[in-house]
Amino acid sequence: MSIDFCTRMTTPPGLPEMRPEATSWSAAVPATGIAAIGAATIAGAWFFQLVLDIRPCPLCLEQRYAYYLAIPLALLTAALARRGAAAGLLQVLFAVLLIALLANAGLGAYHSGVEWGLWQGPTDCTGPVKDLGSAGNLLERLQTEKVVRCDEVQWRFLGLSLAGYNVLISLLMAALAAWGFRRAGA
Repeated sequence: MSIDFCTRMTTPPGLPEMRPEATSWSAAVPATGIAAIGAATIAGAWFFQLVLDIRPCPLCLEQRYAYYLAIPLALLTAALARRGAAAGLLQVLFAVLLIALLANAGLGAYHSGVEWGLWQGPTDCTGPVKDLGSAGNLLERLQTEKVVRCDEVQWRFLGLSLAGYNVLISLLMAALAAWGFRRAGA
């Protein structure tokens, strides 16, 4: 039996042709990888927030939306691939994953640029404070709320903030989606 890792396995002479499910099954691998990486990443974000008390800014919260879409969609894609779903359907699901993850990488890059001071961020988390209300109300709000700015990095490792790591992780997951798209159509 010969194996071409760029496309798919070929059937050895004398045996029946491979079933379409075998190629669909191979599309389940990248989908499962996307779900696992996404779940680990969002669990890490919650760990930083709930255990280490590194609270997310509004841009950080927006970057989580792609994970909330990608995890269940990748699990659905993997399940459909394992059941031998049509290649066209799997490719549509992988395309949606690819678009969402590339958009998230772009949002993470934008957030990183705001943190590095390369451009101005949204006014609701980087601009001046507005609508302070009465003095008594302001004092009460300052005692109960922690303001998290989008342009201030709360944690860095090897020079990258969490937004920078989100870019890398989203690009990795997007590469898996592109790989799954290709494998689903093989």
